[in-house]
Amino acid sequence: MANKMGRVPAREQEAGVRKSNFDEVCLGYTLEDAVVEAKRCLGCKKPQCVAGCPVGIDIPGFIEELKKENIEGAAKVIAESSSLPAVCGRVCPQENQCEGKCVFARKAGAIAIGKLEKFVADYSRENNIDLTKTEPKNGRKVAVVGSGPAGLACAGELAKRGYNVTIFEAMHEAGGVLTYGIPEFRLPKKEIVQAEIDNIKKLGVEIETNVIIGRTITIDELLEEEKFEAVFIGSGAGLPKFMGINGENANGVFSANEFLTRVNLMKAYKEDYATPIRLGKSVAVVGGGNVAMDAARTALRLGSETHIVYRRSDAELPARAEEIHHAREEGVIFDTLTNPTEILVDENGDVKGMICVKMELGEPDASGRRRPIVVEGSEFVLEVDTVIMSLGTNPNPLITSTTDGLDTNKWECIVANEHGCTSKEGVYAGGDAVTGAATVISAMGAGKSAAAAIDEYIKEKANQKETHYA
Repeated sequence: MANKMGRVPAREQEAGVRKSNFDEVCLGYTLEDAVVEAKRCLGCKKPQCVAGCPVGIDIPGFIEELKKENIEGAAKVIAESSSLPAVCGRVCPQENQCEGKCVFARKAGAIAIGKLEKFVADYSRENNIDLTKTEPKNGRKVAVVGSGPAGLACAGELAKRGYNVTIFEAMHEAGGVLTYGIPEFRLPKKEIVQAEIDNIKKLGVEIETNVIIGRTITIDELLEEEKFEAVFIGSGAGLPKFMGINGENANGVFSANEFLTRVNLMKAYKEDYATPIRLGKSVAVVGGGNVAMDAARTALRLGSETHIVYRRSDAELPARAEEIHHAREEGVIFDTLTNPTEILVDENGDVKGMICVKMELGEPDASGRRRPIVVEGSEFVLEVDTVIMSLGTNPNPLITSTTDGLDTNKWECIVANEHGCTSKEGVYAGGDAVTGAATVISAMGAGKSAAAAIDEYIKEKANQKETHYA
């Protein structure tokens, strides 16, 4: 009968309290709650939840161990497939992936796979469970560019297979978007991100920070001079998009990337740090994705009235339902079916407002969503003094422009197949550098796939050499 019970809710900070702090919103399960939730799982013989997971975690397997209160066993099952379980349990869009495939998704509520993964990962960290099982070192070198989710996943998988892996990171701290993009209240940096990075290091991975590939050293130099046998590019997509409207160069206009980086990496929200960020009394965040929610909820915590300005309706908001729900609970104002046309600037060059128009939805466009159409005569001024543009990102062209023979598409994304193979021999790529801005777990899946392809490539080359000399 347990499987007919409703989903066990995870504990959370109350909205009225959390909107004034940067502590983690989700407090997670107790052991008792986790076991009760785990026992709802049927352990399907053909589990669709596994098919919905980009890194292929044996979800029924780890939940079965959790039912028996064997948390260490559950952690080891997850570790076979995932290098960043504490991250995934917090930020993956489970409702569209593993949980979306659950047989209870439309009945009593999908099994809370993400919250269970978070519980297991946190327990294993707090109890120092050793998850560093690796094959013997094979003496072969692989370089990984970028220490975000794609790079960390690729490096972790290769290290488990016995490779000597070095990650080259442009920033002064490792973690990529996990460190500079996702707010502290969703993904704590010291307790979670740094602990996950430390686990990757325990596998034998070395991380060199402040190394800008394409400037400090090139991909070709890594291959030819440093003698790496393969390179994986997981450099992400950090180049922000703008609307191209008047006033975007005003003081008080930020990209969401810059805003979140300054808050997360440079600790702009802490009074004792000398890197503050100036926000006005009223902030407009233009966009409706997860990054927009992160920026809006961050601005709210810094004391500003905050608006989400999105040109489609509530139903089309691309952010996770949980993030939208939390934003509304905390007091973010949603101005949907609204589109900016100009940012108003005062005599000092500062933002003083934003001209917007109301929209209505017409026929579906190429994306399958109904196309927003301007409502004639609906122009109005939204009185804000800060604007944060959250319209997506493209990869920085520095790496591709300094690497001969590496094909890109019209969006400056690296062209790679499903295994991460690029047009340049020995060079693989995955994550946002290939797809443009996407999810943490899809980047991890790409890194994991590329690691398997790199392993096969290096072994095949070694076999060819042996055959040649024989």
